[in-house]
Formats: sequence, structure tokens, C-alpha cells
Amino acid sequence: MTSLTLIQPEEIVHLSGISWHTHESLLNELSTNRRLSLTYYQSNLEIMVLSPEHERYKKIVGLFVETLAEELELDIDPLGCTTLKHPELSGGEPDEFFNIKNVKSIQGKTRINLQEYPPPDLVVVIDITSDSKDSCAVYAEMGVPGIW
Repeated sequence: MTSLTLIQPEEIVHLSGISWHTHESLLNELSTNRRLSLTYYQSNLEIMVLSPEHERYKKIVGLFVETLAEELELDIDPLGCTTLKHPELSGGEPDEFFNIKNVKSIQGKTRINLQEYPPPDLVVVIDITSDSKDSCAVYAEMGVPGIW
């Protein structure tokens, strides 16, 4: 019989003096089947274990936005958790993100390069155990107009 151990959400690592290259290397090394979120801002890196509580709230808020868009008859593109980068400066993985105003400009794209395409219109960051100040700064720097 296999036992299941849930990782506690308090497992957050803060590192300073991290290069963009190191951040990129970690993203590549950790890319498959990870339950970690990485936020990079001004040479600081936060690595956070995603808890079941975090994932529950993420899903609820995402469904709220999608339901609201449906009721308002807005065409949106919900893209879930995707890594967004402002190379050499910042990178983040919002819990959910949505294109609303710019939905047609990125529809069908398999990769979203913020140098070519506009930033998402709305990002959702679930803040249970960490300070979302750096996350908000990351997305503001990328030009995201709405951060929840």
C-alpha cells in the first residue's frame, strides 16, 4: 500500500543574488511534473511549493473570472499557469491569467513572447503563505493592467 504525504505550504525558499541565467536553468531543470512556482524579480528568486489549499483557491478564482466573462458575453482566453518572462529583469508564473482585450492577438499561439505580444489583461496570484508584493511588481513591470 502506498502512503500519501501532503507537503506543507510553508515550504518557501527565498534566494538573493540570483542571475537570470540561473533562473532560466532552474525553469528548464524543473520543467516536468513540478509542483513548484518560481518568481524572479531584481535578482531575487522565490521558490514555493503549491499546496492543495492554494490550488483550490486558484481554481475557484479562475472559474469566477470565466463565469463572469460568460455572463458579460466577453470573449476571453484563459491560459492557466504559464511562465511569463521579461528577460533579464523578471519572471513569474501567475496562478491564472486571462487575455480579454487582447484575446485575438494571441489566440492559437503556442508560446507567448512578451516582446512580440501584449501582456495578459489579468493575472491572478493566490497569496496564502507568501508576500505577493514581488509578484505584483513582476506583473506590473511586464505591463499587466489587472492583478488580482
